[in-house]
Order: sequence, then structure tokens, then C-alpha cells
Amino acid sequence: MSGRSVEVEVEVEVEGRSAVEVVLVKGGRTKIRYPADVVADDGSRLTVRAPWAADGVRDFGFVRFEPGDVFVEHYWRDRWFAVKEVRSSDGTLKGWYCDITRPAVVDGCEVVVEDLDLDLWVSADGSEVLRLDEDEFAASGLAAADPAAAARAVTALDELEHLGREGLVRLLGGRTAVSRG
Repeated sequence: MSGRSVEVEVEVEVEGRSAVEVVLVKGGRTKIRYPADVVADDGSRLTVRAPWAADGVRDFGFVRFEPGDVFVEHYWRDRWFAVKEVRSSDGTLKGWYCDITRPAVVDGCEVVVEDLDLDLWVSADGSEVLRLDEDEFAASGLAAADPAAAARAVTALDELEHLGREGLVRLLGGRTAVSRG
């Protein structure tokens, strides 16, 4: 199956707005904030679209994020993760970068997401599912400071890894181009 899709412009309002600002918090500090267009909101999951927000290229070895890339980001108000579909400027699916987070808080025009250091990468064809940053998570001190949150984070990573191996279509409700199996 091709990694390309047809872009459909959808304008949805969240609390009266068709755009929001995503605020990523890590270790109690704002790591990055960027504008995003609202694609959908069902009251539980908010989906937004935004260009790569950081300066320059970020090369992880298994994927490169670069200017022109477009992220369709799925944030849940009741789940401990966020899933970001990553496409190149020509629409080719690169894969999904998944952050383990506390449930998203939507407040007016802001979507605040607290990153808990654990991540998962799923390649576009689903052949590569990588658990990331477990060392950062261990060093973060969350297990000692908030054992319940640390346990929820590990459970969320396990759940996402399973979904990544089975295909993310179930989780995203068919809103992705590639599924396995």
C-alpha cells in the first residue's frame, strides 16, 4: 500500500476555535509550543495538524524530522499517550511517533500535554516498532515521585507497543493509511 494520502481540509472547532496551540511540558517546563489546526474532536480525542515545529532537522537514526514535514497529532483526554502520524512534505508516510504523556488538557485555545519521557516509533510499513527513552524515564525520578503515574506510563507504552505491532488502525479508527495483518 502506498504511503500517500489525499489531504482533505476539515475545519472543526474546539471550544469555538478552529486552531489551537499545542504546549508540550516536560519536567515541569514548557519544552515547545506551536500552533495547530483542529481536524477533529470527539470529546475524548482531539486531532490536530501542524508542520514540524522545531528548527532544522532532527535525525533519530531511524527517521528524520525536517522542515516541510506534517504531523497529524492525536491527543486523548482519557489516555496516557499521544500518537503523531508523520508525513514528508510530498505526503509520504514516514511513520508514527508516539509519546507517553499524562492525559491531554484542553483549556480554551491550548492543548497542554505533559511528556513522561517514554516514546515509541512505528515505521510506515509497521515492520519496525521501537521503544525509546526508557533510560530517560528511569532517570526522571517519576517512579519515586509518583509511582501511580509511572505505572500508568509503563502500561501505556506496553499497550502502544502491542497496537504498533498489530497496526494502529484500531486505535485511530481507520484514520491512518497503513495497517498490518
